[in-house]
Order: sequence, then structure tokens, then C-alpha cells
Amino acid sequence: MLTTVPEYLSVPLRSPRNVVVAVTAAAAVGGLAWYVFRRPRPTAEEMERARRELLATQGRITDGSITETPLQDEADPTPKLIQYNYRIAGVTYEATQDVTTLSELVQDIRTDLPIQIRYEPHNPANSIVVAEGWSGLRPGPHHHHPEPNPPTTQSS
Repeated sequence: MLTTVPEYLSVPLRSPRNVVVAVTAAAAVGGLAWYVFRRPRPTAEEMERARRELLATQGRITDGSITETPLQDEADPTPKLIQYNYRIAGVTYEATQDVTTLSELVQDIRTDLPIQIRYEPHNPANSIVVAEGWSGLRPGPHHHHPEPNPPTTQSS
């Protein structure tokens, strides 16, 4: 069998098993490179939503206060940004959260009351005041709360 293999090939390439291994390895590296460069990248909105979800589920809670809620449009009183500050371990942090995609959660908020902030313990500057499943904001007087279910009594 080795008589049909050209003599100018190096000794490792004369074995058909080594050739198969080399071709398989080259195909695997090529496939991995194709996947890394061609896979879909998350959009900025998807990354921000994932950050909010992570902080809403795993972040620590501290108290803070809203410093400003600038309105982008005078006709729409719903804020697009919420600027807030909070203190952790003697350090005061000031942050702004874009709440454009969370407009239904920030209607009629009270800016004169303390709020809750969720932050990352290893990076306290990474924080939020509202997310899809959590809110540290205080609702205003016009905010519609769902009616609580009346307590049920069991008769014996």
C-alpha cells in the first residue's frame, strides 16, 4: 500500500490515517471559525434587556432618590430617562436609565419619594431602577393598581 504513496511526502503524511486526522482537524477548525464569524450577534436592545433581567433577579437592593426625569415631549408626560443617585459603602453614585422601552412601567411615578435601586455587587455603578419584572419606583396618585382579591373564608 505504501508503494502508491509518493516518496516526496514526509513520513507522517504517508499514513492514510494521519491524512484523515489532518483533514478532519482542518475541517473542524474551519467550521468553528465560520460559526464564530457568522453567528448572529445580539442587538443593543437585547443586551440591555439581558442586563436588566440579570440585575432584576440577582442584583442587591439599596435606597436612592430620583434627581431628574427630563421630558422629551411636552405632550407625553411619560419620562424617557430617569436620573438617580444612591450611596454604597460611602460612595455616591449617579446614574441615568433609559426607560423608553419601559414606558408603561414609568407612568405617574413619584419623584419626591425614595426609590429602590438594584445594583451589581461587584460593580455598583451597574444599576437599574426599573425592569420588565421589577420596579423600585413609587407610583403616583393616578397609577392604577390591580384590585386585590378579597380574602376567602373557609367554612367548616
